Amino acid sequence: MKKIFLSIFFAGLLGVMTGCKKDLLNQDNPNTLTTEQFWKTESDAQKGVNAIYHMFYQNGGFNRWMYFRLDLASDEGFSKSPWVELADWTRFQYINYNFWEGNVNSYRDVYKAIFRCNQVLENVPGIEFDQGRKTQMIAQAKFLRGLYYYYAAILWENFPIVTVTQRPEDMPRQSSLAEVWALVEKDLTEASAGLPEQWTGNDLGRATKGAAQAMLAKALMQQKKWAQAKTALDYLVTGAGQNYYDLVDFKDNFRADNENNKESVFEIQFSDANKTGEGDGPNSNMGSNRSQFFAPRDIGWSDGQARFWLVDEFKKEKTTDNQIDPRLQYSLFYPGSEADFGVKTYGRSWTWGADEAWFKKYSRDYMRSNEDYFNQINNRMIRYADVLLMYAEVQNELGQTADAYTYVNRVRARSKMAPLAAAYPAIGNNQTLFRERLKTERALELCGESVRWADLKRWGDLDTQAGVNKVAERDPDFRNFVVGKSIRLPLPQIEVENNTNLRQNPGY
Repeated sequence: MKKIFLSIFFAGLLGVMTGCKKDLLNQDNPNTLTTEQFWKTESDAQKGVNAIYHMFYQNGGFNRWMYFRLDLASDEGFSKSPWVELADWTRFQYINYNFWEGNVNSYRDVYKAIFRCNQVLENVPGIEFDQGRKTQMIAQAKFLRGLYYYYAAILWENFPIVTVTQRPEDMPRQSSLAEVWALVEKDLTEASAGLPEQWTGNDLGRATKGAAQAMLAKALMQQKKWAQAKTALDYLVTGAGQNYYDLVDFKDNFRADNENNKESVFEIQFSDANKTGEGDGPNSNMGSNRSQFFAPRDIGWSDGQARFWLVDEFKKEKTTDNQIDPRLQYSLFYPGSEADFGVKTYGRSWTWGADEAWFKKYSRDYMRSNEDYFNQINNRMIRYADVLLMYAEVQNELGQTADAYTYVNRVRARSKMAPLAAAYPAIGNNQTLFRERLKTERALELCGESVRWADLKRWGDLDTQAGVNKVAERDPDFRNFVVGKSIRLPLPQIEVENNTNLRQNPGY
């Protein structure tokens, strides 16, 4: 009886289906807009741009895993995580190229952000609304695409370029590092031309002309295009942009107070408003997970720690009033912090190893006794102190060492450090000696701010075995580093297998 009933049911259903018009069966989901239905108004365009910014809250990017790649893989940090595979991906021991948390998640989210940029760049030009606002939206999409391709170049190097909205069947061709850099330069140059010098009100925190110029300079410096990089930085240091930027109290760069201040060139706008899981919904988490994973044991997961050589480096030179460099207090947790500055770690005395240290920047020890997944402190991706030190670097590389001192001294003076020439007179105008000192100056000012990996690559410290051996004196994980291979991550193997146009990165 049951079989007969089913036969009658399906026969009747088939008759209904064959009697219906095709368009009645091909209906759009009323709860989901199609591409053709969506890109119609200025509001749609703005939502599309906002969706790109929302990628900062995804786990593969600057919500969580990107810091493992940029901070812990450099000589500033390391991992002793009991999750062995996770720790291995910070010490150049890559076995499973499809490891989600070490590679695939970040690769996917970088591409997802690029996809959203391409959607805006394809669809917004055809929408009718105020041309000035449209230009700014397109410029933001170009800035963000340039930013994500910058990090793709820093991490994977030979990252396939996609500048149109992809379809599932597309198989983008292999791109060289030079081609990726060319796109980054183009996007950031065009973005700079369309971005405002400043935003106000609810738009505060969006990309500005200064942010585009600074990112462009970073990309040019990685290619050792020193003269062009100086031109990009001129806007911020000696040009019109200098009116908008300056140094502020050092600690204000890493707290929820005084965000988007004069030292901020570009920062990720984190919030603890939605204490939920990550995702793309309107109520998804907009906080940072970094401090939960980088906090000391029993406060957070402690999957990431700082190398102790940084503490020692801070203590090598006293201030002009014979005190410890005050930046140490706000940069690192370490055993002597209570004795040195009278400050307890998360309100408690030090209970960890005598030779252990953790990154303090972006922690909330000043306001609470533990961490969680909803840190509201904005990440200052580019701040003016970094710009000044970059400007000094390009001047030195251009043979203008005497002029470069001015910009290092501005950063040092804030922390009551003596002028560089007075503290280290042997440097003189020697380009090599100045470059070596600048490496330390950048570590003292910017440690734990996700710039060190790019620095090591730019300086060529990872290009030879002798250079790697020197880095390994500070960070033993570099004993695993293979010259010519470990300078870049492997492409996720699943991408290589699914796309016949891709080849795995050299050495993998």
